[in-house]
Amino acid sequence: MKDKPRELNETKLAGLIDMESEFKGDLTFKGSFRIEGSFKGTINSDALLVIGERGKVEADVKVGQLVINGEIRGTLQATERIEVHDKGRVFGTLLAPTLIVEEGAYLEATCQTKGEPRHGAAAAGEPSAA
Repeated sequence: MKDKPRELNETKLAGLIDMESEFKGDLTFKGSFRIEGSFKGTINSDALLVIGERGKVEADVKVGQLVINGEIRGTLQATERIEVHDKGRVFGTLLAPTLIVEEGAYLEATCQTKGEPRHGAAAAGEPSAA
């Protein structure tokens, strides 16, 4: 059975910034991390970051996977994927090989899906075989 995008592994929760909590600074973590409160600064990890519905983040983010259910502002980079769910609000720049945006999500952002070029794609200026 294939993994569904919503079934990301949150069992190894390394940390949580809960509602009514505010944090400013540089955050690094292993495992997954969830933000339901307020965060300003930088976030670096190879793992999963989840912005909860009540989360409000203003940060430069570099993570493995990013799931957005709340509000986030900044330059957001993921090595694997970024998911913006229906209650997510994004302001800034999104850079990831895979970008998933659900109906109802709000984006005021520049988006770039960068990764390995697809095999078999014709080089610029070359006609492709029909």
